[in-house]
Amino acid sequence: MIKGFLLQLSIIIAMVISSCTGNSNKDKAIDAAKVSAETIPSLSLKDINGNSLNLTDFKGKKVFVNMWATWCPPCRAEMPSIQQLYEKTKDKNVQFVMIALDEDFNKSISYMQSSALLLPAFHPADALPALLDVQGIPATFIFDESGSLIKKIEGGENYNTPEYAKLLSR
Repeated sequence: MIKGFLLQLSIIIAMVISSCTGNSNKDKAIDAAKVSAETIPSLSLKDINGNSLNLTDFKGKKVFVNMWATWCPPCRAEMPSIQQLYEKTKDKNVQFVMIALDEDFNKSISYMQSSALLLPAFHPADALPALLDVQGIPATFIFDESGSLIKKIEGGENYNTPEYAKLLSR
């Protein structure tokens, strides 16, 4: 009886984790060659002060967009590495856009503050455009200065690497 309960519990846990990350068997990083036709989409955002802006306002910079939520364990797990990448590249021509998908944006802000995350947090003010309307989170999109998608990552990732620092610094 206990074995049956533990099996059911492990199946439920696997389903919850898979709902955050999507299909974990897929290659997480999707190269630019597969997505080169994609460009930075228009999306109205609100920042932590309630100011409105559009994702396209950041064209002219490299843009690191991360879709996340406080209820998603893989999202929370990768946040420290994003913070470290942010600190390494904040003096470059790079904009980080952490799009919180929690229904209550104040919960997202509180989480970031309590975790000492200084990343720029935003909340979608409109429905997500097709490119950003992902099946699972975390999901990250990196756009070049012209607004072309150069990298798409589905699932959790360690962003505190020389490769990501170089990608954002070129």
